[in-house]
Amino acid sequence: MTPLESSPADPAMHDLAAHDPSAASNALARRLRPLEGKAPGTLMVHEVYRSIQGESTFAGLPCVFVRLTACHLRCAYCDTPHAFQQGRPMSLDAVLDEVEKLGGRLVELTGGEPLLQEEAYPLMSTLADRGWTVLLETSGGVPTDRVDPRVHVILDVKTPASGEVDANVWSNLDRLGPRDEVKFVLGDRADFDWAVELIRRRGLAQRGPVLMSAVFGRVDPTDLAGWILETGLPIRLQVQLHKILWDPKARGV
Repeated sequence: MTPLESSPADPAMHDLAAHDPSAASNALARRLRPLEGKAPGTLMVHEVYRSIQGESTFAGLPCVFVRLTACHLRCAYCDTPHAFQQGRPMSLDAVLDEVEKLGGRLVELTGGEPLLQEEAYPLMSTLADRGWTVLLETSGGVPTDRVDPRVHVILDVKTPASGEVDANVWSNLDRLGPRDEVKFVLGDRADFDWAVELIRRRGLAQRGPVLMSAVFGRVDPTDLAGWILETGLPIRLQVQLHKILWDPKARGV
């Protein structure tokens, strides 16, 4: 199976696919161009750094982040567009060495979309073999069926305001394991209502942690807190701790 179960899509990509399939294919190819020519066994890495985990149930803990280059999606609220293009090729061993030098036992693979690179899978497994607690932050637009079961999958579910709701690989919800978490990034109240309906229909709150965060600067997290309380559901509010501790536009934190 290739990393993409189906062609990813935002509204513009859907329109292109409906009227000009070749144009849609070309647009996707441009998004994946930073990975072209990458030698087998290497990763295109945007940055590796140690900081405080800002999201998930691991928020507040020191964590090493491995941010990989490229993403096939273009969410309206994306706060890491710099990872779409910039990166350096690194061998698997070089990435492992850099993670080990930074120290600690908590590491997260993020992006971009880390599962676009085949070498992400052995990287996660090797880190787990070495005793690291491994987190995977994934867009939800790539199947997670090949992810090592020792990895904590933080699965983003794209909401309508993201512009990428049709890119969700819904079978990923069926694969959620006891270590995994589901995350919704909300652009407005309509997103929240949509997410709550999905949570109830799929019984997500009974399967593991469900996380919600507001698009920074667009939805007031205090309003989101009130909405969550109204539902009676055990939803965890996230506030992107790293954007409170440092400048919201700061990189490498």
